[in-house]
Amino acid sequence: MSDAPTVTRPAPGEIAPPLALLAELTHRCPLRCPYCSNPLELDRASRELSTEEWKRVFSEAAALGVLQVHFSGGEPTARRDIVELVAHAAKVGLYTNLITSGVLLDHDNTAALASAGLDHVQLSFQDTDAANADRIAGLDKAHRKKLAAAKLIRDAGLPLTLNAVMHRQNLDRLPEMIELAVALGAQRLEVAHVQYYGWALQNRRALFPTYEALERATEIVEAARARLKGVLTIDYVVPDYYARRPKACMGGWARQFINISPAGKALPCHAAETLPGFDWPSIKTTSLRDVWYGSEAFNRYRGTAWMPEPCRSCDRREIDWGGCRCQAFEFTGDASRTDPACALAPDRSILDAARADALGPATEFVYRQIGGAPAR
Repeated sequence: MSDAPTVTRPAPGEIAPPLALLAELTHRCPLRCPYCSNPLELDRASRELSTEEWKRVFSEAAALGVLQVHFSGGEPTARRDIVELVAHAAKVGLYTNLITSGVLLDHDNTAALASAGLDHVQLSFQDTDAANADRIAGLDKAHRKKLAAAKLIRDAGLPLTLNAVMHRQNLDRLPEMIELAVALGAQRLEVAHVQYYGWALQNRRALFPTYEALERATEIVEAARARLKGVLTIDYVVPDYYARRPKACMGGWARQFINISPAGKALPCHAAETLPGFDWPSIKTTSLRDVWYGSEAFNRYRGTAWMPEPCRSCDRREIDWGGCRCQAFEFTGDASRTDPACALAPDRSILDAARADALGPATEFVYRQIGGAPAR
């Protein structure tokens, strides 16, 4: 990897406050999904921030200008203090969104979360076929529990988004997934093709779809958007490996989001821990304001001054913000290079080769687990 670039610090007033805080409360989770976005080395419960530390983070977030907090994990409802944390976030004026597998929700804690001020729930589904859904989740009866959770959420009067992570082993049931969202009373469906970091990268050959399957999925989504306009909003995320231009990952490096890991590490995105050569600030010793405005890590790839060619001269440089730094590192070993998801990237051939490899014979799942993934 090349030496870290010289950081050009923006002048005071040039950095807008973050829009949202992703609070990864815990890496504990009953599910073992092989595409989990958590790092391979999961934080154990003994390293998690305390209740009071998280409440301080939420208070600092509101003072900084953050509008939304997304409670994530792992499974955030594995924290016994989840209701207290939601209540505090709501008290300081944050919009609260729970990102959950649903398998730990029951009548009492769902009602308590609603009473605490929870604004919205995003519920994940692995498939519409119960047996395959449970196989992907690595948990028996998970699908049945999710269906029950969706009813509890709607009965509590909470808005519901379904998150459907799509890949080679469930993509043929995308039409049924859309109909399930309607049947469960969801207002929004996120059809999110797997992005290949962390556990998903370990399972790339088990998950990666063909281009023909992706084209068909896109047609299904577009038809459903037209048919269900005013009934269901459908967000759609395609795999970067088939992209012609990179996405604006997290809205650009340290432009809109702060991610806090279970142990208190402050990151510009949930996958950034994989990047070497960073001294990630800890919320235990650094205020959220100092993280956002002053930390070298957050300023390193902020804006456009760091960009190499062809990004520096591209008319999309303030649209995609150079793409994904984690993906650039994954393919080239240098996080400052152009994201190979861009067709103009000097390293595009590396992504093309990776795509060809991903389309090889499907492998068995390497399930998410404490202790990291075994060597393949």
